[in-house]
Amino acid sequence: MTASTQDDVAIRSYGPGHVPALLDTLADIWADAHPELVDTPGGTTDGLSSDALRRQITGHARREGFVLVVAYAHGSPVGFTYAFPAIPEYWYGPDLLPHIPQHIRTGRLMGVCELAVTPAWQGQGIGTRLHNQLVTAIAPDWSSLLVHPDKCAIRVRT
Repeated sequence: MTASTQDDVAIRSYGPGHVPALLDTLADIWADAHPELVDTPGGTTDGLSSDALRRQITGHARREGFVLVVAYAHGSPVGFTYAFPAIPEYWYGPDLLPHIPQHIRTGRLMGVCELAVTPAWQGQGIGTRLHNQLVTAIAPDWSSLLVHPDKCAIRVRT
């Protein structure tokens, strides 16, 4: 685990062994940040349910090089993201892979899988700091973040 602080927010990185203890907290942050995507009693979801998110994170934590980054404000978790190094066939899939230039396919790839910050802490640069910590930890040549255009609030500068 590593930590860096700026203002009242600490950013900590974790490996896969920390995921089980943090899983419920991550699901709570995600649900708080994405209420429109969370299952409602008796309803359906247009996105990823909290239970599906737990399964997804647990599965991805088995991938070599998995890194989880959590933001803490005053000691309480307020955001997270995670990623892992990805092979081109896994990340792009068979339909998109032929359209990816060869020099990108042979570089170190990182797939950012989720990024969520609770609404009270959004707009303060926490998402950017979480992303930057992942890039530092994994050190990819290329990274990919798949988002719905209406849901993306992060601005990443290279």
